[in-house]
Amino acid sequence: MVLQVVNSPFTEQQIQLLNELVPNLSAEQKTWLAGYLAATTQHGQTNQPAVIVEEVQAPIKTITASILYGSQTGNAKNLATQFAEELKQNDVQVEVYSMADFPVKKLKKVDNLLIVTSTQGEGEAPDNAKTFYEFLHGARAPKLENLQYSVLGLGDTSYDLFCQTAIDFDTQLHKLGGVALVPRVDCDLDFQEDASNWFTAVQQALLQQSGVGATIAQKKVSSTQEVTTYSRQNPYYAEVLEKINLNMTGSNKETYHVELSLEGSGISFTPGDSIGIYPKNNTARVQALLEALAIDANDHVTIQQEELTIQEALTHRLEISVLTKPLLEKLGVSPLPEAAWREGRDLIDLVKSYDVKLDAQTLADTLRKLPPRLYSIASSYDANPDEVHITVGLVRYDIEERHYEGVTSGWIASELEIGDQIPIFIQENDHFRLPKDDEPIIMIGAGTGIAPFRAFIEQRDETGATGESWLFFGEQHFVTDFLYQVEWQRYLKEGTLTKMSVAFSRDQAEKIYVQHRILEEAKTFYEWLEKGATIFICGDEKQMAKDVEAAILQVIQEQQNTTEHEARAYLERLTQEKRYLRDVY
Repeated sequence: MVLQVVNSPFTEQQIQLLNELVPNLSAEQKTWLAGYLAATTQHGQTNQPAVIVEEVQAPIKTITASILYGSQTGNAKNLATQFAEELKQNDVQVEVYSMADFPVKKLKKVDNLLIVTSTQGEGEAPDNAKTFYEFLHGARAPKLENLQYSVLGLGDTSYDLFCQTAIDFDTQLHKLGGVALVPRVDCDLDFQEDASNWFTAVQQALLQQSGVGATIAQKKVSSTQEVTTYSRQNPYYAEVLEKINLNMTGSNKETYHVELSLEGSGISFTPGDSIGIYPKNNTARVQALLEALAIDANDHVTIQQEELTIQEALTHRLEISVLTKPLLEKLGVSPLPEAAWREGRDLIDLVKSYDVKLDAQTLADTLRKLPPRLYSIASSYDANPDEVHITVGLVRYDIEERHYEGVTSGWIASELEIGDQIPIFIQENDHFRLPKDDEPIIMIGAGTGIAPFRAFIEQRDETGATGESWLFFGEQHFVTDFLYQVEWQRYLKEGTLTKMSVAFSRDQAEKIYVQHRILEEAKTFYEWLEKGATIFICGDEKQMAKDVEAAILQVIQEQQNTTEHEARAYLERLTQEKRYLRDVY
């Protein structure tokens, strides 16, 4: 339609301008302009050139998004939840799902899919992501030509298969026809900044779809960090109240029970949660590295606009005990040492073996931040509201003629003293929660894997829970390594703990582990499952957790007189019902 002077209140010059402009406008722009003109007329502002645009709410396209998280320790879940709140503030209709709870039939109806996932073990999907992962890679996965997606990976560059689960999701969604909303981002242990940048890009891309555009996205985007009194970014300095070696004289191990004060902090937690501890590097190791590089301990460096000595930086800020591929590439090491050589070695080994030369500032710029270490909480908040307890096993080993100790466990064992204050935060773990008080539980742990079960039983004792409980515990020797023995005996006597099966691997010629005890109790074990017991496993993922799962599958197969495939289907049903839960590392 062409405007004419005769059928309008405009001058000839105005008509000419309108005829040049209007045909080039989209329908959305015409609608906005109509609303704008109507609003200025209603407000008596026809002669006012300046207008507050925010007062005009033009019709915009409704944007929907689904955020799925695959989380083992809770980081991915926390980020997904934070991102969802940000999107809601920008009027995006968003749903958040654990991958275990996402109805896969809904996938074809999703317009925008955001995946936040960690990777566990050797490139494996987190427990709550496995079913969705298998569906997406299976024959029943739908074509997704209308899907826009983006993936955020959380990982650790010390693993060769860094962020492999995120890579797999990204690759498969593309194969199924999806189009990347923004490119995938893979985050190392210090993930906050990269995760925030990814989300900002995602949010701007989503808001572009609505017609609002990047300007409003930039206006509304805020920090993705959780606003709490104490957090990963703002740790609480907890006083050490107690430190006890749980192993008896003659043991091959050192396992420490540590009690920390939370008095006045306002911090709370739930059995199944973990505590994050920011450690310090061993003093002697720091000194040895400085000597190997011929760097003066008092040389000053700048880290994130803060000036400090290189000795302070290496002690409290920087990771020197893990050789990651990105680190080796930054240092120009060629050829890259094999993974088998890197395993267990540290920066001192690299400097000496490859004749690495660095000045203090270059060293500080090259190393990644010293990450926190997570430990399962070994106490009940309801029973001890002003304290949090952990169980820490000293990691120690020798390679050739050099002795090594774990960063955090070595620090706790050799340097931490009662009265010291250490930076901590609570890491929630909603995937490792007690069921209702009247429901039975089976707990399986070896070594320090006993920690969360101490919290579980302490909690049930405090609340007077009536559900039966069965604990499987494994260690090397009965006499020297029976962790928390007196407590378990008391709980058994009082009835809070119904049954306990122990396996001490080195007290006889043939090694016996917890999986062997499960097989010995096969009939009773299966009966507990049939009456609704929830299985909890805590400990080493590479060996113990896999061996225990194999034993459970064998029990199911034999007791049901069925096939291995059907036994796996039974265990998968338990997983879907949140009755097969693991906290593995």
